Amino acid sequence: MFLEHFPDEFKNHGWIEVICGSMFSGKTEELIRRLKRAQFANQKILLVKPKVDDRYHKSNVVSHQGNSFDAICVENSKEILSIWRKEKVVAIDEAQFFDEEIVSVCNELSKKGVRIIIAGLDMDFKGVPFGPMPQLLSIAEYVTKVHAICVSCGNLAQFSHRTVAGNEQVLVGAVEEYKPLCRSCYNKIGH
Repeated sequence: MFLEHFPDEFKNHGWIEVICGSMFSGKTEELIRRLKRAQFANQKILLVKPKVDDRYHKSNVVSHQGNSFDAICVENSKEILSIWRKEKVVAIDEAQFFDEEIVSVCNELSKKGVRIIIAGLDMDFKGVPFGPMPQLLSIAEYVTKVHAICVSCGNLAQFSHRTVAGNEQVLVGAVEEYKPLCRSCYNKIGH
């Protein structure tokens, strides 16, 4: 869903938007698109990302396509509250890497009239819900699920298949470590 019209009841209240999907589905690209629109409207923005995500840039949020937006790296979700300076829009990239407290942080900010935009993987490489994403999806007013294209068959992909050895849930990577697969191709690999 592309939010083009904000209902009157939200003019003085905050809300939560979640953008989710697999690796290479355009989550960060959509997050940046929404932020550029808010920036064009002269809204104050705070964009944060977890310190663990340093794939493309140490502090900026960068999409796989190379689009970039200034961000602040944080160790944990509570830190977001300490750096918030009354920005009207707070965006969070790679939300799956945050602790469970992120849910309370988002609820608290939305009560203060903040528009929260969250992007993150809804499932890990094993195909199970990832970190706090299920809770964030359940409290959000708006949810956008984006899909990649399966590199094996060309259908819509919703799974992030890990192509390197390792069983740890968090392995920050890109095309060298992951590829998007549809359900059928993902299941053929033996998941």
